[in-house]
Amino acid sequence: MVEIEILEEAERIMLTIEINNHMINCHIEYGKRKKVSITMDLPYMVTIKAPNGTSEEMIQQLVEQHGEVILKKSALMQQALDGPQAKEYEEEGRGKFLLFGKEHALHELIDVEGRSEEDLRANLKKFYFAECKRMIGERIGRYQQALKVKPKSVDIVESATKWGSCSWDKKLTFNYRLAMAPLEVIDYVIIHELCHIHHMNHDRSFWRRVGSIMPDYKAKEDYLMRNGRAMTL
Repeated sequence: MVEIEILEEAERIMLTIEINNHMINCHIEYGKRKKVSITMDLPYMVTIKAPNGTSEEMIQQLVEQHGEVILKKSALMQQALDGPQAKEYEEEGRGKFLLFGKEHALHELIDVEGRSEEDLRANLKKFYFAECKRMIGERIGRYQQALKVKPKSVDIVESATKWGSCSWDKKLTFNYRLAMAPLEVIDYVIIHELCHIHHMNHDRSFWRRVGSIMPDYKAKEDYLMRNGRAMTL
C-alpha cells in the first residue's frame, strides 16, 4: 500500500475500494483533526475526513470494517433515487393507500364512484396535498418555537427525490407524499428542514441540533429509506 504522506500537499484525493463486488468511491479530505469520520453522500459514495498523514491502508481497513453498513445504506439510497413505485388502481377503488402510516382502501379517502383511473389519481393527489399541508401546518409551530427559528414560507410540492428542502432565504418545501408517513416521521422531516435555517449543511452541529429535539432521528431516516418507494400513488 502507498502511504498518504507522499500526497501531503494535496488536501483531497479519491480512493476506490471493492467490497463484496461493489466499488465504493471514497472522497478523502485531510485536515487538522484527531479522528476519522465517514459520511454517506450518494449510493456507494462516502466522504472520509481524516487527520493529516493518515495512511491509505488505515482508511481502507476502516471502510472495510463498515462495509456491511455502507452497502446496506447504499442499496436503500439507490431505491429512493430510483423513485416511487407506481401503484395499480384496482376495480371499484379497492387499492390500498397509506395515510399517516396506516393503510386505507381508496374509497375511504376519496369518492371513487364512476371515476376513471386518471380522475382517481388526480383527486387522490389533491387529497394528499391538502392533508400534507394541513398536518405540517398543525405541527410545524411547536418545533419552530423549540428551535427558535421561523421560515419565510412553507410550501407543499411534488418531488421524486426529496422529502423536504430549505433554501438559503429560509423558504421550506415539503413533499406531498409525506402525508403517507407516520406522524413521527413527518415530525423528523419538519425538524430536519427547520434546523437547516441555521445550519445549511449536514455538519456535526446540524445533527446535534436535530438530535436535541429528536434523539432517535436515525430511525426516522431509516424508515424513509426502507419505505419511500411504497409511499406513492
